[in-house]
Amino acid sequence: MAAKAILNGGMVVFPTTCLYGLAADALNPDAVQNVFKVKHRSVNNPLLVLVKNRKALESIVTCIPPAAVLLMETFWPGKLTVIFNAGKNLPQSLTAGTGKIGIRIPAHKVAVALVNAIENPIIGTSANLSHQGGCSHISGIDPEVIRCSDLIIDAGLLKGGVGSTVIDVTTTPPVILREGVISKNEIHRLLKSVRM
Repeated sequence: MAAKAILNGGMVVFPTTCLYGLAADALNPDAVQNVFKVKHRSVNNPLLVLVKNRKALESIVTCIPPAAVLLMETFWPGKLTVIFNAGKNLPQSLTAGTGKIGIRIPAHKVAVALVNAIENPIIGTSANLSHQGGCSHISGIDPEVIRCSDLIIDAGLLKGGVGSTVIDVTTTPPVILREGVISKNEIHRLLKSVRM
């Protein structure tokens, strides 16, 4: 049901490892715009996407640098969002005109089932209004987000906590944009262990 709603251009609230997310078809420009509208998100703030496996990257990024391969092998699924140069098939609104796209393979079993049920990458943003905290329980999600969602997958209380670490691999060396569950030190140690 959730996959059908997304493929029909709708939005679905779904659980991730820490917090609830908001999913939509990342290749549908209208669905992308709707996510921005519902979240009151700046159109200059790109959205990240979830994919089912590393092979799915090939159709939505221009290249996969060696540093990205090492990071993905070490930290995926979950925990790490990797920013690549975006493929030309992605809606410009999704990347906020930056030409870059953040990607993650989810770890939570419901999120995994959702990406496996859909061929396209899906938006995997937090189910909240912009500039508000994420929600570990459905009751904490803003009523506007609930009202605009086509389906809600309630997995009860999630563990909460910090989100994924975000790293940009379009530069050499890669740049950590947000420290999350994986520390900067872990990433620096890994990248120093091999010659990029």
